[in-house]
Amino acid sequence: MPRLLSDPELLKELESVAEENVNRHFAVSTEWHPHDYVPWDLGRNFAAMGGDDWSPEQSQLSEVARAAMITNLLTEDNLPSYHRQAAEHFSLDGPWGTWVGRWTAEEARHSIVLRDYLVVTRGVDPVALERARMEHMTHGFGPTAEEEERHKTDFLLSVAYVSFQELATRVSHRNTGKVCNDPIADRILQRIAADENLHMIFYRNMCEAALEVAPDQALEAVCDVVENFRMPGQGMPNFRRNGVLMAKHGIYDPRQHLEEVVRPTLRKWRIFERDDFGSAGEQRREQLADFITNLEGQVVKFEEQRDRMLAREARKRELAAL
Repeated sequence: MPRLLSDPELLKELESVAEENVNRHFAVSTEWHPHDYVPWDLGRNFAAMGGDDWSPEQSQLSEVARAAMITNLLTEDNLPSYHRQAAEHFSLDGPWGTWVGRWTAEEARHSIVLRDYLVVTRGVDPVALERARMEHMTHGFGPTAEEEERHKTDFLLSVAYVSFQELATRVSHRNTGKVCNDPIADRILQRIAADENLHMIFYRNMCEAALEVAPDQALEAVCDVVENFRMPGQGMPNFRRNGVLMAKHGIYDPRQHLEEVVRPTLRKWRIFERDDFGSAGEQRREQLADFITNLEGQVVKFEEQRDRMLAREARKRELAAL
């Protein structure tokens, strides 16, 4: 049985790959400025400055778009917690530190541009938004008690998690832009999604390299993430309600999670084609295959329930219009 590598050993082993991917990111990333994406001419003062405070009729966003925009923004707001986790598990030395700093700086632009857009266009209640931000950031983001109990707070789990999470966030942002019915919001969210895609590629490449260095160890982390995945927004106010709305209207639902996040990532790493796993890895891979099969069934069940619910709601609207 191969010896398990410690986090310091893995970081050292993968340092050259990290440096290569940091340099790649610098070469392909695009500079952009949040203020260039905000329609400032639509802005006006609130009551404290002699204007009018927010009221629901001022918003041009649908209920679904508001829920998605708030969820996406509050997720981005929690950046200090994510930075703390990244600094702890990736270290702040050498190329790892360079990446953590650059990634943090790029992520910060997302909350800046989303909040500016929502406040200027009066898309959501800014008071409720600020209260939700205070609550969510106070609680922060970190491993759950169950995750700590499993001792899964190491480097491999972290890099596997963000590989899936960054891709999931990209999907959520991109689909949110589509439901806003506003070309300005759509452009903003396309820009953010492009960032998230580049971030995902860095982490996905690092996890792929880890699979080469420590196949069974890295596979265990991948399986743990897939089987226990949770979006970083969990714990924010109204997360469950907003998440249901987003799933119901195709912004981020179980089908998208399976087909646009889980399967492509596992395929990129050739998880079910690799021949370098040991006996423990082979057994763990079989368990993952069973989990994916069960997840497929859950996706179908969710879609059947959603279709029935949407049909009932459509029928109610038809009757109300008579």
